[in-house]
Amino acid sequence: MGGVPVLDLAGRLAARKAELAAKWADLIFGSYPEETQKLWKQQKNRFANPVGTTISEAAERLFALLLDWQDAAAVEQALEMLVKIRAVQSFEPSGALGFIFLLKQVLREALLEEISREGLVDELLRLETRIDTLALIAFDQYCKNREQLFALRVQEVKLAQHNLLRRAGMILDASADEAEK
Repeated sequence: MGGVPVLDLAGRLAARKAELAAKWADLIFGSYPEETQKLWKQQKNRFANPVGTTISEAAERLFALLLDWQDAAAVEQALEMLVKIRAVQSFEPSGALGFIFLLKQVLREALLEEISREGLVDELLRLETRIDTLALIAFDQYCKNREQLFALRVQEVKLAQHNLLRRAGMILDASADEAEK
């Protein structure tokens, strides 16, 4: 048979990797206010737009890793790039991590006809299971990042309180006394 070779679902997605990753990044940008979206989509300079650039690059890298699904450390690293950004912003946890499920939307919209026509539903479900696993990994990362953020905030408050009390003469700074000796 001299026809076109039949690709599995992962092969079809890999052939459209750049396009689909860009669609996913656009949906992620869509979770931000309109003015922020415009800035992050238009400005391609890494130094002028570190967040927008990171979102685009991480979406592309994570998409490729999702298809390959061989390197758990690389998957976690790429995912953490996005999770760290979202953890320090004013999202509820579901909003911060909802970007992962937007990938399902991208896949379904891009390949729904082919999946239905060629009976690739089982492959889609396996891929969606990977996406669900990404969500669980992201949740763990999000919690870890939020804990670090809160610990830093508590440390800042304690330091500020200590400095206020020291300035008010209500506590003695032992290190300052030793320095005077």
